[in-house]
Amino acid sequence: MATPDLVALFARVAVGQDEALLGSRRARFKRLFDVMREISNELKGREGDQRVALLSLFEYPNMQVRLQAAKLTLAVAPTEARQQLEAIAATKWFPQAGDAGMCLSFLDDGTFKPE
Repeated sequence: MATPDLVALFARVAVGQDEALLGSRRARFKRLFDVMREISNELKGREGDQRVALLSLFEYPNMQVRLQAAKLTLAVAPTEARQQLEAIAATKWFPQAGDAGMCLSFLDDGTFKPE
């Protein structure tokens, strides 16, 4: 798949994750998380680490899409990704705001190191 197609698929997967979260469908969320991770790894393995293409999702209307894009671009665009996580945390739109806040805490205390 071309990089823009993978970015579009990533967005669809993250929207599916959001729906799974809202419906308390944990098994579906986990399956979609695995797909999202495969997409991220594929982008990472491309010349120049094409995870930077996920930055285009920072304006996406779905909060889960923005959250996942921010978390997975921390290694390639740390300043922009952190700003996005801070903005999500400030919205108080849960559960994504809580996830963003935890990610920031783990970044700050060194528990999480982006790869």
